[in-house]
Amino acid sequence: MRQIKRAIKAVFGFTLLAIGVVLLVTPGPGWLVILSGLAVLAAEFLWARRLLDRLKTGAGRVAEALRPGSNPS
Repeated sequence: MRQIKRAIKAVFGFTLLAIGVVLLVTPGPGWLVILSGLAVLAAEFLWARRLLDRLKTGAGRVAEALRPGSNPS
């Protein structure tokens, strides 16, 4: 039963990733769907957790640089 749940999460996560990539070139929230897919995959795979953490860190840096009055360095 545990293997079935893991397989379902993997299929769902990779499906979200694929849809997100398609939404990058069509109208839609591509990055949001990609992040959702990575979040699902991060529950099962270490590489997805690491990638999601790197993306969160990078997004935090971008948000800080765009904040009014910030000093990007």
